[in-house]
Amino acid sequence: MQTMMNTNKLQLRISDRLLVDALDWQISQGECWCVIGRNGAGKSTLLRTLVGLRPAEDGTIDLNGRALKDWPLQDLARQRAFLPQGRSDAFAYRVIETVLTARHPYHESAYWESDADYAAAHAALQTMDVDALADRDVRTLSGGERQRVAIAAILAQDTPLLLLDEPTSALDLAHQVSVMSLLDKLCREKNKSVVMVSHDLNLAHSVATHALLLMGDGRWYAGHVDEVMQTSLLSECLGHPIEIAKHGKRTIYLASNIEE
Repeated sequence: MQTMMNTNKLQLRISDRLLVDALDWQISQGECWCVIGRNGAGKSTLLRTLVGLRPAEDGTIDLNGRALKDWPLQDLARQRAFLPQGRSDAFAYRVIETVLTARHPYHESAYWESDADYAAAHAALQTMDVDALADRDVRTLSGGERQRVAIAAILAQDTPLLLLDEPTSALDLAHQVSVMSLLDKLCREKNKSVVMVSHDLNLAHSVATHALLLMGDGRWYAGHVDEVMQTSLLSECLGHPIEIAKHGKRTIYLASNIEE
């Protein structure tokens, strides 16, 4: 199986805090990784580093066997897409225009969007059930609608690697499940690789093939989801006792009740 991205002795710090130390990690085609950790453990920092938006304090990152820092920006934008945790819409762009910006890496010397760009944008909006909002001002959308438009842009960018920071944030239950099902389908049928931050252990476990636990003090655990998402590791990672219940073939993660 082809390796999409790998890190070697990666170290991440914020000020004097050591978040991640000596991270040796490999993401292969078709894998869906869930990054788990408490607030401030370095999950978003890791994703921003993998995207190339901030330098690592130490270590290296390779994408398709080539150092991340050596990729031209346009080529890099064709290889990986990034969904940040929050966004601010300062200008009155229409929804369709917002999604079309994700097609810019494919324009080469062309200035205007092509019919193929519009087709890709509308197909992505339809997948996210927001095509009816194509002409709406993005500033008038609800939080959940705006999140689905943001995911549509990621789909329109059509990269082999997706780096997603809390993709189900602000979504109702039905759309949370549909987004996770979509990610599962992209990995299994399109052989894409997904790295997502999620605080919902049950949603994450339902689609993730692998998990990366960030302990917040430099330590980390990475591996197959059933090997890593164990109660002892999760309880330490999240700072609260976690229990597992079985319901048929499903594994359900529960936070232990607060002692009375």
